[in-house]
Amino acid sequence: MSDTDTTIVLITGANTGIGYQTVLALLQSTKNEQRGYTILLGARSEAKAIDAIAKLKAEVSYSSTIHKRMSDLIPIAVDLDSDESIAHAFDSVRDKVDRIDVLINNAGVELDVFGLQKGLSTRQIFIRPYLFDQPSFDLSLDPNFILNRSPLAGWPKPPQREMWAYKSSKVALNMIMRDWHRLLKNDGVKVWCVNPGFVVTGLGGESETLRQMGAGDPSVSGLTVRSIVEGERDDETGLTVQKDAPPYGVVQPW
Repeated sequence: MSDTDTTIVLITGANTGIGYQTVLALLQSTKNEQRGYTILLGARSEAKAIDAIAKLKAEVSYSSTIHKRMSDLIPIAVDLDSDESIAHAFDSVRDKVDRIDVLINNAGVELDVFGLQKGLSTRQIFIRPYLFDQPSFDLSLDPNFILNRSPLAGWPKPPQREMWAYKSSKVALNMIMRDWHRLLKNDGVKVWCVNPGFVVTGLGGESETLRQMGAGDPSVSGLTVRSIVEGERDDETGLTVQKDAPPYGVVQPW
């Protein structure tokens, strides 16, 4: 069972991209030396989680102070495409720890482009319960934002390029976040959504193409998530927060 002197964090989709960088940021935190983190590192398979843990061990230079915390990286298999996998992950987490202090729902998939290739219908693409991050509402009025560019005249329009399911899922999750904030407020549970910014991840496509489009490094997003975990954004609960990025600032407008 878990140590009361450690902060227990469960991160889904933590073997690559923003999730991986969040784990790395937590391990490199000065607060990790003071209290330490037990990190349940989620990936689609246990093998992928184990590989990510090995990579993290090689990447982080551990002092003797935090070397003990190496054993606190725990692989968790959780594939959001499988109800059975999610149920098994729940049981696995319950067997390994007695509580969760921080839950970071990070795993996702972009189905607008790849869903049809996998044989999913448009209806299935829209209703499947995935986690997405994409700016919305006020940001949707910004003509300079890459996803707001109008296509050329003519029909048919390329729906997979418009990412309708991706955007609507983000709006839905913002509303869920607001409701969780209301529901859990008196229990002392803090809830946010996090806009990680436009960064290079496996979700977005080919890395070099993303960089040419202006995508940044996911390590910046990892630091943003860490700032929330470590209490630096407690005055912004119930909001969608992001790194200070003009013209929108640290709280993303709706």
